[in-house]
Amino acid sequence: MNPSFNHKYILGMRVDEISIDKSLALIIDWANRRESKYICVSNVHMCMEAFDKSSFQNIVNSSDQVVPDGMPLAVGMRLLGSKYSQQIRGADLTRSILEHANNKGLVIGLYGGTEEAVAKIVSIIKKEYQSITVGCGISPPFHALSEQQDNQYVKIINDANVQILLVGLGCPKQEIWMAKHKGKVNAVMVGVGAVFDFLSGTKMEAPRWIQNIGLEWLFRLLSEPNRLWKRYAIHNPRFIIYFFKQLLSIRLGKA
Repeated sequence: MNPSFNHKYILGMRVDEISIDKSLALIIDWANRRESKYICVSNVHMCMEAFDKSSFQNIVNSSDQVVPDGMPLAVGMRLLGSKYSQQIRGADLTRSILEHANNKGLVIGLYGGTEEAVAKIVSIIKKEYQSITVGCGISPPFHALSEQQDNQYVKIINDANVQILLVGLGCPKQEIWMAKHKGKVNAVMVGVGAVFDFLSGTKMEAPRWIQNIGLEWLFRLLSEPNRLWKRYAIHNPRFIIYFFKQLLSIRLGKA
């Protein structure tokens, strides 16, 4: 864990008090040094996965950055006394990474998603960010990899001199993968989840005004009801209940 910024614990999961500018500055610095780091882009889903599984909570809490992608986490941090808490959307962070990488001429890699989505993203990056080198675009199979297959992918990433690896396997798979590969992949790994779908155009992003009022989750639910209804119907109410229990416990403890 990087000691240069403060953090809060929401239901036991660490969330960092960090701006998008500072997050980017660290990512670019680590990338230039070819340091092996991993970054968790956290939301309510990740928080509840961490709440339910201590092993996953340890993975998130041991990461090099935990940025609050979800508005409820940013609000929760303020309610817990954070003087500075900014929502950092995964899509915004990813685009900022690409812009900064383009200015610096860095090598970017992609890991995750379908072959079609990865091919589209690579094409978009080459068109819109012409100073970026796309070192690799890997769409791994959905089944568990053998050690040999895994080592082959790691070799591809490292041989391509990738400095920033965007990992789009979805939560919690991508965080588990990044933690397992810290020290093996010589790059900054950023778990971007659904951002692969947004960048490739296979799924729609919520309009900015919907994002600004904190209803992006509702937009996504209406866009993909069959896939997301259970997540939101189960995780969101549980998050609200357990978070206010945490907040009440803290307030009563201070009384």
